[in-house]
Amino acid sequence: MRVLGIDPGLRCTGYGLIDVLGTKCTIVQYGTIRTNANNPFAKRLQTVYDDITEVIQEYHPGEFAIEEAFYSKNARTALQLGHVRGVAMLAAMHAQLPVSEYSAKKIKMAVTGRGGATKEQVQYMVTSMLKLKTPPEPLDASDALACALCHQQQIQLGML
Repeated sequence: MRVLGIDPGLRCTGYGLIDVLGTKCTIVQYGTIRTNANNPFAKRLQTVYDDITEVIQEYHPGEFAIEEAFYSKNARTALQLGHVRGVAMLAAMHAQLPVSEYSAKKIKMAVTGRGGATKEQVQYMVTSMLKLKTPPEPLDASDALACALCHQQQIQLGML
C-alpha cells in the first residue's frame, strides 16, 4: 500500500509518500509545493490542487492522509489554511482516494511518543523510522512524511 501524507500550508505544502508492506515502511518520494505570494489567492489554491493532482497521478497512492487544521489566533490564517486543506482533499477525492485527517498532536505522538514534540524532533524520528541517510528537508516535507507514518500506524493498530 502506498500512502500520501500532506502537511498543508498556503506558502508551502509538504508532501511525502511511503510504501507500506506489513510493518515495514519505505520512502518513495517527498517534497514541497510552493505558491507565489504575488499571485491572487485563488491562483495559489489552484497551484496546490494542480501539484497534488500531479503527485497522485505520478505515484498512484492508495491512501491519503492530511494534517487537520489548527486553530490559530489569526482567523484569516486559519481560513486560508482551511481552503488549502479543502483543495488538497478535493484532489484526493477526484482520484477516488480515501481521505484520513489527523491532528498535529496525534501525528507527533505517533512518530515521537510526545504530542508536544518540536518539528526538529519529528524530523529526527522520521529520519530514523524510514532509515534515511539524511533528514528530509524542509520541515514541511518531514511533517508530511510523519502524517503518512501516522496513517500507517493507525492501519496497523486496526483503527481504520
